[in-house]
Amino acid sequence: MPSPSVITPQKRQPQLEKAKLKAYNGEAPDIELMFNPSEISFSRTVNWQKHPGNRGTTLLPKINFSGVEPYQFTLKQLIFDTYETKESVMTYINIIKKGVETIEQAADKRPPVYTFIWKDEYFYCVMNSLTYTLNMFLTDGTPVRAMVDISLQEVDKNNLPGGTESASQGQNRQNSPQGTTLFN
Repeated sequence: MPSPSVITPQKRQPQLEKAKLKAYNGEAPDIELMFNPSEISFSRTVNWQKHPGNRGTTLLPKINFSGVEPYQFTLKQLIFDTYETKESVMTYINIIKKGVETIEQAADKRPPVYTFIWKDEYFYCVMNSLTYTLNMFLTDGTPVRAMVDISLQEVDKNNLPGGTESASQGQNRQNSPQGTTLFN
């Protein structure tokens, strides 16, 4: 009689998912982070319009909601380290710097739009600011380690910078059913 086969489950090692900023339509090189961020801070501002002359019974000014600002988020203390390979870390920094420079081929002369991806797609975004500090050098002065902070701002994926038409016109206009105007 044949002996029964014993099936032992194989443990799969989880793959490390690298965070990256993927350039929209290849407008710039993609930025793959060397080490994933340890934290990401998000903020959003809600706008309230005050009417100082119009007060209620508590003498506080009347306020009306006037909209929201896009999400701002910051990738803090990103480490880029090339000490083991002895190559300049500026190779990586120069790719990141393209996020705060205008696209040479773009007709509207603007910095690129990115999609922040870390397993899932988070946001379409643009860089607001970039700060980097070179903090390790080889004996010949070659920079081999950098600490990077990138501040990003959410952009509407249906109305990206550089488009020729606004998504708020025609059939895509929010709060206005098709075939009606704001004055009907």
